[in-house]
Amino acid sequence: MRALILNSELQTATVQRVSAPRPGPGEVLIRVHSIALNPVDALYVAHPLGATGRIVGSDFSGTVVEVAHDPASPTDLAPSQRVAGFLQGACSINPRPGAFAEYLVCPTDLVWRVPDAVSFSEAAAVSLCALTAAQAVFYRLGLSAPFSWDTSSGDQREEVAHGDAAAAGLVRFFIYGASTSVGLYAAQLVRRAAEASGREVQLIGAASKARFNMLRAAPYAYDALVDYRDPDWPSQVREMAGGEGVDFGYDCISEGSTVEKVTGTLREGGKVAVVRSREGRAWAAENLATEPIYGAVWEGLGADVQYYGNMLVRASREARTFAVAFYRWLSDGGQLEANPVRRMPGGLDQVVSDGFALLGSGLVGNRDGNRSEEWMRPISAEKLVYDI
Repeated sequence: MRALILNSELQTATVQRVSAPRPGPGEVLIRVHSIALNPVDALYVAHPLGATGRIVGSDFSGTVVEVAHDPASPTDLAPSQRVAGFLQGACSINPRPGAFAEYLVCPTDLVWRVPDAVSFSEAAAVSLCALTAAQAVFYRLGLSAPFSWDTSSGDQREEVAHGDAAAAGLVRFFIYGASTSVGLYAAQLVRRAAEASGREVQLIGAASKARFNMLRAAPYAYDALVDYRDPDWPSQVREMAGGEGVDFGYDCISEGSTVEKVTGTLREGGKVAVVRSREGRAWAAENLATEPIYGAVWEGLGADVQYYGNMLVRASREARTFAVAFYRWLSDGGQLEANPVRRMPGGLDQVVSDGFALLGSGLVGNRDGNRSEEWMRPISAEKLVYDI
């Protein structure tokens, strides 16, 4: 098969022919139809963690070719079914499989069935970012989820207790980076949390004014929005939240001063989740009233993940159980609309030269878009998707 292969010495990736994988017990072989790009895919090609020869890439959609059944992990997957999911690609030191290839294998419980009304391109844009948002909204911040998961493993952290963590009454939730891929899913999931709990939610977001109309409309339905370019936006958020601040904040950028500012919108006792850890040094803030809650989406894989130095994401059975429950909810018709996608030309051959060039290899604020082709316009409220 053809696959996008990491060359860590040259800090790039190239399309090569390699042996197609075979599924082991409890795994499914998938013919990939579409892939969606995430910033980590470009980041860890430009700044490699893995060794040369790794298949890169995370998000995918496709059709089932073969299911290797495991009596201990029953599944209803069958050949020809339309599915989507995510792998880790070359985003760790320890070897992990990647998705940017014509075929891949994935655990049967970490894919979800794609409805006929959803295209492969749309489905490819869901798995990683939607799970990231779900982990923050339900698993870390503790809002009521529209599905249940087993919390008996004992590794659940105190600050992410299952169930709605807000006091009775109106719940005020603020999302910084509301038009990012994660932010778009987070808004929808906050709405699902309100439906699950029966509580009223005030949803406030920060984004570019150019995206306000989109964010006010379904399925996001923001109650109030602030311009992230306005230096006074934190005080505006507190004022919109009745003057006392919000119950929950979610920083979908987590760079520079954003974490400090988002934390400053919280009421006393409020909580904030972030998408980057302190150890990553994308942001720094001292003397915060509340420590931001961080967790990597890779926890959902249920395996140890090693980064630079001593940075280690420990295997968590509960985080894996949560991911399985979330994807089961999607399979069963969970109400989540796929993000807008930009279908990029060229397939695997153009991922590095075009897609990774648009994403950049560092902070969101450092992205550059100087190419003249229409599909190379700067990214805003879209996922880059390639058909394979």
